[in-house]
Amino acid sequence: MLLVPSTAYARIVAHCIDGLPDEACGLLAGDASGGQVRVVYPTRNLAGSAKLYTVDPRQHLQADRDAEQRGMEIMGVFHSHTHTDAYPSPTDVAQAPDPDWHYVLVSLRDCRPVLRSFRIVRARISEEPVVLRPR
Repeated sequence: MLLVPSTAYARIVAHCIDGLPDEACGLLAGDASGGQVRVVYPTRNLAGSAKLYTVDPRQHLQADRDAEQRGMEIMGVFHSHTHTDAYPSPTDVAQAPDPDWHYVLVSLRDCRPVLRSFRIVRARISEEPVVLRPR
């Protein structure tokens, strides 16, 4: 299960919309064992593509250091799909770096954004519930 405060949800979706027409991406930090997102780190998509994303490695390092200073860890990544469902593509699965991470996808295909979260372990995809919390 992934617990997402409403402020984090709003920040994720806004960054994804701002990234149009390309995919947008970012990192999530918090309590990995409890699945609680505490900080959202929007990042640049170095791929500059509507079909691929690449998190800027400098921003990844900055986010990692900031999270560590706050007593948290990077627990996942989010990115948008501009024209398809919020479901991991074969490319997403191939570049999933950590089996402990939460992989959040935001579909911008329809009028309302759709946010879903997945775990990807050895190319096996499993969806997990997303619980939005007030804050």
